[in-house]
Amino acid sequence: MNERQVPGLKPPLPTQIAELSERSRDIFRSIVESYLETGEPIGSRTLSQRASITLSPASIRNVMSDLERAGLLEAPHTSAGRVPTQLGLRLFVDGLLEVGNLGADERKGIEAQLAASGGRSIDDVLMQASALLSGLSQCAGLVVTPKRDPALKHVEFVPLNPQRTLVIMVGEDGSVENRVVETPAGLTPSTFIEAGNYLSARMRGRTLEEARSEILKEITAQQAEVDELSAKLVSAGLAEWSGLKTPSLIVRGQARLLEDVAATGELERTRQLFDDIERKNDLIQLLELAKQSEGVRIFIGAENKLYSLSGSSIIAAPYADQARGIVGVIGVIGPTRLNYARIVPMVDFTARVVSRLISQQK
Repeated sequence: MNERQVPGLKPPLPTQIAELSERSRDIFRSIVESYLETGEPIGSRTLSQRASITLSPASIRNVMSDLERAGLLEAPHTSAGRVPTQLGLRLFVDGLLEVGNLGADERKGIEAQLAASGGRSIDDVLMQASALLSGLSQCAGLVVTPKRDPALKHVEFVPLNPQRTLVIMVGEDGSVENRVVETPAGLTPSTFIEAGNYLSARMRGRTLEEARSEILKEITAQQAEVDELSAKLVSAGLAEWSGLKTPSLIVRGQARLLEDVAATGELERTRQLFDDIERKNDLIQLLELAKQSEGVRIFIGAENKLYSLSGSSIIAAPYADQARGIVGVIGVIGPTRLNYARIVPMVDFTARVVSRLISQQK
Protein backbone atom coordinates (compact mmCIF):
# COMPACT_ATOMS: atom_id res chain seq x y z
CA MET A 1 0.00 0.00 0.00
CA ASN A 2 1.08 3.54 -0.58
CA GLU A 3 -0.26 6.92 0.46
CA ARG A 4 0.78 9.87 -1.61
CA GLN A 5 -0.21 13.48 -1.00
CA VAL A 6 -1.09 15.22 -4.27
CA PRO A 7 0.34 17.60 -5.10
CA GLY A 8 3.08 17.06 -2.58
CA LEU A 9 6.65 16.40 -1.81
CA LYS A 10 8.09 13.04 -2.70
CA PRO A 11 8.43 10.69 0.25
CA PRO A 12 11.92 9.46 1.11
CA LEU A 13 13.21 6.80 -1.25
CA PRO A 14 12.46 3.23 -0.09
CA THR A 15 15.61 1.66 1.33
CA GLN A 16 15.89 -0.93 -1.44
CA ILE A 17 15.79 1.81 -4.11
CA ALA A 18 18.10 4.15 -2.19
CA GLU A 19 20.72 1.42 -2.02
CA LEU A 20 20.86 1.08 -5.82
CA SER A 21 23.60 2.87 -7.71
CA GLU A 22 22.55 5.74 -9.92
CA ARG A 23 23.20 3.57 -12.98
CA SER A 24 21.02 0.73 -11.66
CA ARG A 25 18.30 3.18 -10.69
CA ASP A 26 18.24 4.73 -14.18
CA ILE A 27 17.97 1.34 -15.86
CA PHE A 28 15.29 0.21 -13.42
CA ARG A 29 13.29 3.39 -14.05
CA SER A 30 13.57 2.95 -17.82
CA ILE A 31 12.35 -0.66 -17.63
CA VAL A 32 9.36 0.23 -15.46
CA GLU A 33 8.39 3.25 -17.56
CA SER A 34 8.60 1.15 -20.71
CA TYR A 35 6.40 -1.53 -19.14
CA LEU A 36 3.80 1.03 -18.03
CA GLU A 37 3.71 2.42 -21.56
CA THR A 38 3.64 -0.80 -23.59
CA GLY A 39 2.96 -3.71 -21.25
CA GLU A 40 5.78 -5.60 -22.95
CA PRO A 41 9.16 -6.81 -21.62
CA ILE A 42 12.18 -4.82 -22.75
CA GLY A 43 15.66 -6.18 -23.46
CA SER A 44 19.16 -4.84 -22.98
CA ARG A 45 19.71 -4.07 -26.66
CA THR A 46 16.58 -1.89 -26.85
CA LEU A 47 17.58 -0.12 -23.65
CA SER A 48 21.07 0.58 -24.96
CA GLN A 49 19.57 2.49 -27.89
CA ARG A 50 17.88 5.00 -25.64
CA ALA A 51 19.53 8.41 -25.45
CA SER A 52 19.40 8.51 -21.66
CA ILE A 53 21.45 5.29 -21.30
CA THR A 54 25.08 5.21 -22.47
CA LEU A 55 25.94 1.63 -21.49
CA SER A 56 26.58 -1.35 -23.74
CA PRO A 57 23.99 -4.15 -23.94
CA ALA A 58 26.38 -6.42 -21.97
CA SER A 59 26.68 -3.91 -19.13
CA ILE A 60 22.92 -3.40 -19.08
CA ARG A 61 22.38 -7.18 -18.90
CA ASN A 62 24.61 -7.34 -15.83
CA VAL A 63 22.59 -4.61 -14.13
CA MET A 64 19.32 -6.31 -15.10
CA SER A 65 20.57 -9.57 -13.59
CA ASP A 66 21.37 -7.76 -10.34
CA LEU A 67 17.90 -6.19 -10.29
CA GLU A 68 16.33 -9.59 -10.96
CA ARG A 69 18.24 -11.16 -8.06
CA ALA A 70 16.99 -8.30 -5.88
CA GLY A 71 13.42 -9.25 -6.74
CA LEU A 72 12.68 -6.08 -8.68
CA LEU A 73 12.55 -7.57 -12.20
CA GLU A 74 11.44 -10.83 -13.75
CA ALA A 75 11.48 -12.47 -17.16
CA PRO A 76 8.00 -13.45 -18.36
CA HIS A 77 8.01 -16.93 -19.91
CA THR A 78 11.05 -17.38 -22.17
CA SER A 79 11.42 -13.73 -23.12
CA ALA A 80 14.89 -12.22 -23.08
CA GLY A 81 13.36 -8.96 -21.85
CA ARG A 82 12.37 -8.02 -18.34
CA VAL A 83 9.32 -6.49 -16.64
CA PRO A 84 8.97 -5.21 -13.06
CA THR A 85 7.74 -7.55 -10.36
CA GLN A 86 4.94 -6.38 -8.09
CA LEU A 87 7.63 -5.51 -5.53
CA GLY A 88 9.55 -3.56 -8.17
CA LEU A 89 6.43 -1.72 -9.26
CA ARG A 90 5.59 -0.89 -5.66
CA LEU A 91 9.07 0.51 -4.99
CA PHE A 92 8.95 2.51 -8.22
CA VAL A 93 5.59 4.02 -7.24
CA ASP A 94 6.78 4.76 -3.72
CA GLY A 95 10.09 6.34 -4.61
CA LEU A 96 10.64 7.11 -8.29
CA LEU A 97 7.22 8.01 -9.66
CA GLU A 98 7.05 11.66 -10.68
CA VAL A 99 3.50 12.89 -10.14
CA GLY A 100 2.60 16.21 -11.72
CA ASN A 101 -0.46 18.44 -11.62
CA LEU A 102 -3.41 18.40 -13.97
CA GLY A 103 -3.48 21.10 -16.59
CA ALA A 104 -5.91 23.99 -16.28
CA ASP A 105 -8.09 22.66 -19.13
CA GLU A 106 -8.29 19.22 -17.53
CA ARG A 107 -9.32 20.69 -14.19
CA LYS A 108 -11.97 22.86 -15.84
CA GLY A 109 -13.29 19.84 -17.75
CA ILE A 110 -13.65 17.73 -14.60
CA GLU A 111 -15.30 20.56 -12.69
CA ALA A 112 -17.73 21.29 -15.53
CA GLN A 113 -18.85 17.67 -15.94
CA LEU A 114 -19.35 17.15 -12.22
CA ALA A 115 -21.04 20.54 -11.73
CA ALA A 116 -23.61 19.49 -14.33
CA SER A 117 -24.77 16.78 -11.92
CA GLY A 118 -24.41 18.98 -8.83
CA GLY A 119 -28.04 20.09 -8.87
CA ARG A 120 -29.27 16.53 -8.58
CA SER A 121 -28.83 13.98 -5.80
CA ILE A 122 -25.54 13.03 -4.20
CA ASP A 123 -25.86 9.61 -5.85
CA ASP A 124 -26.02 11.35 -9.25
CA VAL A 125 -22.81 13.25 -8.44
CA LEU A 126 -21.05 10.04 -7.39
CA MET A 127 -22.19 8.06 -10.43
CA GLN A 128 -21.08 10.88 -12.72
CA ALA A 129 -17.70 10.99 -10.94
CA SER A 130 -17.23 7.24 -11.37
CA ALA A 131 -18.10 7.40 -15.08
CA LEU A 132 -15.87 10.44 -15.54
CA LEU A 133 -12.83 8.76 -13.98
CA SER A 134 -13.44 5.67 -16.10
CA GLY A 135 -13.42 7.73 -19.27
CA LEU A 136 -10.34 9.74 -18.33
CA SER A 137 -8.28 6.79 -17.11
CA GLN A 138 -9.56 4.13 -19.54
CA CYS A 139 -10.09 1.91 -16.48
CA ALA A 140 -13.12 1.10 -14.35
CA GLY A 141 -14.24 3.92 -12.07
CA LEU A 142 -15.09 3.09 -8.44
CA VAL A 143 -17.02 4.95 -5.77
CA VAL A 144 -17.78 3.69 -2.26
CA THR A 145 -20.87 5.58 -1.09
CA PRO A 146 -21.53 6.61 2.52
CA LYS A 147 -23.02 4.22 5.02
CA ARG A 148 -26.74 4.78 5.17
CA ASP A 149 -29.73 4.11 7.39
CA PRO A 150 -32.59 3.86 4.88
CA ALA A 151 -36.26 4.10 5.71
CA LEU A 152 -37.79 0.71 6.49
CA LYS A 153 -40.86 -0.93 5.01
CA HIS A 154 -41.00 -4.39 6.61
CA VAL A 155 -39.80 -6.25 9.70
CA GLU A 156 -40.21 -9.98 10.31
CA PHE A 157 -39.28 -12.39 13.12
CA VAL A 158 -38.56 -16.01 12.14
CA PRO A 159 -37.99 -18.61 14.91
CA LEU A 160 -34.93 -20.77 14.21
CA ASN A 161 -35.01 -22.86 17.39
CA PRO A 162 -36.25 -22.37 20.97
CA GLN A 163 -33.24 -20.15 21.77
CA ARG A 164 -32.61 -18.20 18.54
CA THR A 165 -34.74 -15.95 16.32
CA LEU A 166 -33.90 -14.48 12.91
CA VAL A 167 -34.88 -10.81 12.51
CA ILE A 168 -35.27 -9.54 8.94
CA MET A 169 -35.47 -5.82 8.16
CA VAL A 170 -36.18 -4.65 4.62
CA GLY A 171 -35.46 -1.06 3.58
CA GLU A 172 -37.54 0.96 1.16
CA ASP A 173 -34.49 1.06 -1.10
CA GLY A 174 -34.52 -2.76 -1.32
CA SER A 175 -31.66 -3.32 1.14
CA VAL A 176 -32.00 -6.25 3.52
CA GLU A 177 -30.21 -7.00 6.78
CA ASN A 178 -30.56 -10.07 8.98
CA ARG A 179 -29.70 -10.57 12.63
CA VAL A 180 -30.00 -13.55 14.94
CA VAL A 181 -31.14 -12.65 18.48
CA GLU A 182 -31.81 -14.65 21.60
CA THR A 183 -35.44 -15.71 21.95
CA PRO A 184 -37.17 -14.78 25.20
CA ALA A 185 -38.73 -17.76 26.98
CA GLY A 186 -42.39 -18.69 26.53
CA LEU A 187 -43.02 -17.31 23.04
CA THR A 188 -45.83 -18.73 20.89
CA PRO A 189 -46.02 -18.68 17.06
CA SER A 190 -48.48 -15.79 17.21
CA THR A 191 -45.97 -13.75 19.24
CA PHE A 192 -43.52 -13.62 16.31
CA ILE A 193 -46.28 -12.44 13.97
CA GLU A 194 -47.52 -9.81 16.40
CA ALA A 195 -44.00 -8.47 17.06
CA GLY A 196 -43.26 -8.24 13.33
CA ASN A 197 -46.56 -6.50 12.54
CA TYR A 198 -46.03 -4.02 15.35
CA LEU A 199 -42.51 -3.06 14.27
CA SER A 200 -43.47 -2.90 10.58
CA ALA A 201 -46.30 -0.50 11.38
CA ARG A 202 -44.26 1.67 13.76
CA MET A 203 -41.13 1.85 11.58
CA ARG A 204 -42.53 2.01 8.06
CA GLY A 205 -41.11 5.05 6.29
CA ARG A 206 -38.73 5.83 9.16
CA THR A 207 -35.13 4.89 9.79
CA LEU A 208 -34.16 2.63 12.65
CA GLU A 209 -32.35 5.51 14.30
CA GLU A 210 -35.50 7.67 14.12
CA ALA A 211 -37.84 5.01 15.51
CA ARG A 212 -35.76 3.00 17.99
CA SER A 213 -35.83 5.30 21.01
CA GLU A 214 -39.54 6.08 20.62
CA ILE A 215 -40.51 2.41 20.43
CA LEU A 216 -38.40 1.48 23.43
CA LYS A 217 -39.99 4.31 25.42
CA GLU A 218 -43.45 2.99 24.55
CA ILE A 219 -42.50 -0.50 25.66
CA THR A 220 -40.91 0.73 28.90
CA ALA A 221 -44.01 2.80 29.67
CA GLN A 222 -46.22 -0.19 28.73
CA GLN A 223 -47.96 1.89 26.11
CA ALA A 224 -47.05 -0.34 23.16
CA GLU A 225 -49.95 -2.08 21.41
CA VAL A 226 -48.42 -5.54 21.97
CA ASP A 227 -48.50 -8.06 24.78
CA GLU A 228 -45.64 -8.53 27.23
CA LEU A 229 -43.98 -11.41 25.36
CA SER A 230 -44.10 -9.61 22.02
CA ALA A 231 -42.65 -6.53 23.69
CA LYS A 232 -39.72 -8.60 24.96
CA LEU A 233 -39.06 -9.90 21.45
CA VAL A 234 -39.21 -6.40 19.98
CA SER A 235 -36.78 -5.13 22.62
CA ALA A 236 -34.38 -8.00 21.93
CA GLY A 237 -34.43 -7.24 18.23
CA LEU A 238 -33.84 -3.51 18.65
CA ALA A 239 -31.08 -4.06 21.20
CA GLU A 240 -29.07 -6.22 18.77
CA TRP A 241 -29.75 -4.22 15.64
CA SER A 242 -27.03 -2.21 13.96
CA GLY A 243 -29.29 -0.75 11.33
CA LEU A 244 -28.93 -1.10 7.57
CA LYS A 245 -25.83 1.07 7.55
CA THR A 246 -23.63 -0.57 4.96
CA PRO A 247 -21.56 1.18 2.30
CA SER A 248 -22.30 0.37 -1.32
CA LEU A 249 -20.08 0.29 -4.40
CA ILE A 250 -20.64 2.05 -7.72
CA VAL A 251 -18.62 0.67 -10.67
CA ARG A 252 -18.61 2.28 -14.10
CA GLY A 253 -16.69 1.48 -17.27
CA GLN A 254 -15.78 -2.18 -16.75
CA ALA A 255 -15.93 -2.69 -20.52
CA ARG A 256 -12.94 -0.36 -20.91
CA LEU A 257 -10.79 -3.00 -19.24
CA LEU A 258 -11.30 -5.19 -22.31
CA GLU A 259 -10.17 -2.64 -24.87
CA ASP A 260 -6.44 -3.34 -24.61
CA VAL A 261 -6.65 -7.06 -23.91
CA ALA A 262 -6.14 -8.23 -27.49
CA ALA A 263 -2.99 -6.14 -27.80
CA THR A 264 -1.42 -7.30 -24.56
CA GLY A 265 -2.62 -10.90 -24.48
CA GLU A 266 -3.84 -10.51 -20.90
CA LEU A 267 -7.30 -12.04 -21.31
CA GLU A 268 -6.97 -14.35 -18.32
CA ARG A 269 -5.73 -11.58 -16.07
CA THR A 270 -8.58 -9.32 -17.19
CA ARG A 271 -11.09 -12.11 -16.56
CA GLN A 272 -9.71 -12.43 -13.04
CA LEU A 273 -10.03 -8.67 -12.59
CA PHE A 274 -13.72 -8.90 -13.47
CA ASP A 275 -14.06 -11.64 -10.84
CA ASP A 276 -12.35 -9.33 -8.34
CA ILE A 277 -14.83 -6.56 -9.05
CA GLU A 278 -17.74 -8.96 -8.64
CA ARG A 279 -16.60 -9.66 -5.07
CA LYS A 280 -17.87 -6.24 -4.06
CA ASN A 281 -17.77 -6.81 -0.32
CA ASP A 282 -14.04 -7.58 -0.48
CA LEU A 283 -13.44 -4.58 -2.70
CA ILE A 284 -15.38 -2.28 -0.36
CA GLN A 285 -13.37 -3.61 2.57
CA LEU A 286 -10.14 -2.71 0.81
CA LEU A 287 -11.32 0.71 -0.33
CA GLU A 288 -12.45 1.52 3.20
CA LEU A 289 -8.75 1.52 4.12
CA ALA A 290 -8.30 4.55 1.87
CA LYS A 291 -10.65 6.50 4.16
CA GLN A 292 -7.84 6.53 6.71
CA SER A 293 -5.75 8.65 4.36
CA GLU A 294 -5.74 12.36 3.65
CA GLY A 295 -4.34 11.80 0.16
CA VAL A 296 -4.31 9.28 -2.66
CA ARG A 297 -3.64 5.68 -1.76
CA ILE A 298 -2.33 3.11 -4.20
CA PHE A 299 -2.93 -0.64 -3.90
CA ILE A 300 -0.83 -2.83 -6.19
CA GLY A 301 -1.43 -6.47 -6.97
CA ALA A 302 -1.90 -9.11 -4.30
CA GLU A 303 0.18 -7.30 -1.68
CA ASN A 304 -2.85 -6.66 0.51
CA LYS A 305 -3.98 -9.66 2.55
CA LEU A 306 -7.60 -8.53 2.53
CA TYR A 307 -7.96 -8.69 -1.22
CA SER A 308 -6.00 -10.32 -4.02
CA LEU A 309 -6.01 -7.99 -6.98
CA SER A 310 -4.57 -10.65 -9.28
CA GLY A 311 -2.22 -8.35 -11.14
CA SER A 312 -4.41 -5.28 -10.82
CA SER A 313 -4.05 -1.90 -9.13
CA ILE A 314 -6.38 0.52 -7.39
CA ILE A 315 -5.76 4.26 -7.08
CA ALA A 316 -8.19 5.77 -4.59
CA ALA A 317 -8.78 8.90 -2.51
CA PRO A 318 -11.33 9.75 0.19
CA TYR A 319 -14.01 12.38 -0.30
CA ALA A 320 -15.76 14.28 2.46
CA ASP A 321 -18.50 16.70 3.36
CA GLN A 322 -18.07 19.56 5.80
CA ALA A 323 -20.56 18.19 8.32
CA ARG A 324 -19.36 14.59 8.68
CA GLY A 325 -15.79 14.62 7.45
CA ILE A 326 -14.69 11.69 5.28
CA VAL A 327 -17.72 9.74 4.05
CA GLY A 328 -16.54 7.65 1.10
CA VAL A 329 -13.82 6.75 -1.40
CA ILE A 330 -13.43 7.37 -5.12
CA GLY A 331 -10.90 5.86 -7.51
CA VAL A 332 -10.13 3.56 -10.43
CA ILE A 333 -9.20 -0.09 -10.84
CA GLY A 334 -7.23 -1.52 -13.72
CA PRO A 335 -4.18 -3.58 -14.61
CA THR A 336 -0.94 -2.89 -12.76
CA ARG A 337 0.28 -1.29 -15.99
CA LEU A 338 -1.47 1.99 -15.22
CA ASN A 339 -0.34 5.50 -16.07
CA TYR A 340 0.14 6.29 -12.38
CA ALA A 341 1.69 9.70 -12.99
CA ARG A 342 -1.45 10.86 -14.79
CA ILE A 343 -4.16 8.99 -12.85
CA VAL A 344 -2.97 9.84 -9.32
CA PRO A 345 -3.55 13.63 -9.65
CA MET A 346 -6.73 12.95 -11.63
CA VAL A 347 -8.23 10.88 -8.80
CA ASP A 348 -7.08 13.38 -6.20
CA PHE A 349 -8.61 16.38 -7.98
CA THR A 350 -11.89 14.56 -8.71
CA ALA A 351 -12.20 13.61 -5.02
CA ARG A 352 -11.71 17.25 -4.05
CA VAL A 353 -14.40 18.44 -6.48
CA VAL A 354 -16.83 15.76 -5.29
CA SER A 355 -16.18 16.82 -1.68
CA ARG A 356 -17.00 20.41 -2.53
CA LEU A 357 -20.19 19.54 -4.42
CA ILE A 358 -21.67 17.27 -1.75
CA SER A 359 -20.78 19.81 0.94
CA GLN A 360 -22.71 22.44 -1.01
CA GLN A 361 -25.69 20.14 -1.37
CA LYS A 362 -25.68 19.41 2.38
